[in-house]
Formats: sequence, C-alpha cells, structure tokens
Amino acid sequence: MNIPKEDIHYIDLPGLSETFADSFHTSVFDGQNLRIEFCVTRMDDVGPSAKPTARQYPSCRLVLDRNGTLALYDHLHQLIATLKQKGAIKTTEPEKDIMH
Repeated sequence: MNIPKEDIHYIDLPGLSETFADSFHTSVFDGQNLRIEFCVTRMDDVGPSAKPTARQYPSCRLVLDRNGTLALYDHLHQLIATLKQKGAIKTTEPEKDIMH
C-alpha cells in the first residue's frame, strides 16, 4: 500500500505494554522481512566464591517488512548522529596500519 506519509495519522495506545530488553541476540533478513530477537539477561544465584553466571531469555521477537526496516535504519542513524553531536557517545578512528 502506497499512502503518502502525511495521510497516515498516528494514534497512541496508552495501554500498550512495554517490553524490556538489555541485549540483542539475532537478526535475519530474508529479502522481504527483518526478524530481530531481543533478550533479557538474568543473573544466576551464586555462592560467595563461585564465578558469576547468567542466562539470556528472549523477551521480544520483532518482524519488520522492508519499509519498516528502512524506517528503523533512518531513525537509528538520526539518533546516533544526535548522540554523537551531544557527546553522549564517542567514536574512535580505526588505528592506522604502520606496517604498510
């Protein structure tokens, strides 16, 4: 469906629940849809001398069509640029290969 963006009206759903994720597990693009799996990490109970361990559980599986994938890319690109501009994230230049 090809409807101009200005003819699509956003309507909020205040009762919509939020899904928390603290990690990104998998993404697959099949040529039409992007499938992304987000996870939440839960720490295991451990004794005082044991090595800490954790388990990761899927919390959300998001599927975007091609247009949704491009929209997500554009929004993330703008967000990263804004965060860089405000100094919230920093990028480093790749080290130069001094052997060549």
